[in-house]
Amino acid sequence: MTGPASRTYAEAVDALNSLQSNAATIEATRKSGGKSGHVQLAEQLEYMRRVGYQPADLDRMNVLHITGTKGKGSTSAFVSKVLTSLAPAAKVGLYTSPHMVAVRERIRINGEPISESLFARYFWEVWDKLDVDKAVGDEMPAKPAYFRYLTIMAMHVFLQEKVDATVLEVGIGGTYDSTNIVPQPITTGVTALGIDHIWVLGKTLPEIAHQKGGIYKPGVPALAIQQPDGLDVLESRAKELKASSFTVIPEHPQLRGIKLGLAGVHQRSNASLAVAFVQSFLASPRCPPAFSDLSVSSDESSAPTDASTLPSLPSSLVAPNPLPPTLVTALEQTRWPGRCQVSPDPVNEGVRWFLDGAHTVESLQCCGEWFEEASLQSSDASVRALIFNCTSGRSGLSLLGTLLSSLSSQPFQHVIFCTNTTYSTGASSGDLTSNAVDAKDLETLATQHELADAWKELTKSLPAGTEAAQVHVLGSVQEAVEVVRGAAGEGKRVDALVAGSLHLVGGVLAVADLPL
Repeated sequence: MTGPASRTYAEAVDALNSLQSNAATIEATRKSGGKSGHVQLAEQLEYMRRVGYQPADLDRMNVLHITGTKGKGSTSAFVSKVLTSLAPAAKVGLYTSPHMVAVRERIRINGEPISESLFARYFWEVWDKLDVDKAVGDEMPAKPAYFRYLTIMAMHVFLQEKVDATVLEVGIGGTYDSTNIVPQPITTGVTALGIDHIWVLGKTLPEIAHQKGGIYKPGVPALAIQQPDGLDVLESRAKELKASSFTVIPEHPQLRGIKLGLAGVHQRSNASLAVAFVQSFLASPRCPPAFSDLSVSSDESSAPTDASTLPSLPSSLVAPNPLPPTLVTALEQTRWPGRCQVSPDPVNEGVRWFLDGAHTVESLQCCGEWFEEASLQSSDASVRALIFNCTSGRSGLSLLGTLLSSLSSQPFQHVIFCTNTTYSTGASSGDLTSNAVDAKDLETLATQHELADAWKELTKSLPAGTEAAQVHVLGSVQEAVEVVRGAAGEGKRVDALVAGSLHLVGGVLAVADLPL
């Protein structure tokens, strides 16, 4: 076997893709319930041991652990940017999912994806260690599945690169997520809750909140964004798991006057939580030396009103007013691809892309409100197009209905439902390969036809005079991009909204060659 240095990034991506579950396996797992979460976490720790790490080693990453249904990626991006701005000499790791164009985007240091050579090096190190230490007769697979493997690899990268802090975003849920193996993160928090991944997390908001709150840890501050539902469950979980405090973070009043780097009114709540994350991190007695000059006094936590209530961190700590100028600048400069992103088309100057990976009812409501303000109220475009797809058994009727209801009118002349397949040849970029969709479904475009039917049902009773959209059902992202660019002929300007799936957004970014 050749050594890690002789194997390429492309070969690493191919090997990683071999760890994806196919559609049939995913469906069978859904029906059976799969392995218990306890078993999966035990396996994750065993894989880490085979790579060379004990649980206590993971605390050296100095983790800020973030979960939630929507906004966890944006919040993670804010936290990473603020930490690197406050301590430019520090190394800050960031692990997120999914990626937009290249899988190495998931593992960043100081906001930048690790290089192809570094990715290949660490990928093959983990691969070979798992091969060598495979116990004979062990019922565990030699390698974990795709996301779990990347989690192991990310932790290996951060420990080998000796990062000073790690912003760790949960994949799905919290309690049994593969990231939830760090014994003592420095701080933990939950963004906005919503209904998603119901076959894993449960069908109700309390069930989902219970899973999300599973990242809270003994002796560690527990944060949660201010929201209408689920806070009682999160506080109960914080008490159950013996968190040191439970603090609800409202929107910071100063953020109404700041133009955040991430567009959308909802980002003010995410930025507020990010501020609280950073402040509680800096106030921790375990705040790493790279940030020691920035340490802030917590005045400890405010006393609970009764013995059954956890203390909360003081507002002067988690929401300093005014916000420090360096922190404000960092929030203004934060960038996160595929979330409320506006980009001019590099090929056709008549096209502007509005990209948002919103894929839940709640996030599509925010997406529609953002598009209403960013395009419908402030653009001279004569044509508007929608490119949409949804995956993982989500309800197209519900999602499209939410998007439409958030707009003041039906603004689209072209509505395009396409698969996440990158190219019209049926091929996908190696980094964008997904085995999770049934091959027959892809071949017949079953999901896309269902979405088209849902759209027609939703728009059959439009007010008189409203123009009906031309509906396209297409097999690839490339074909969808070509329709949008084609609509910009004869001096017409086109605003195109891409939503419903982060994987779809990534495909458009790749095909249209838009900036990350």
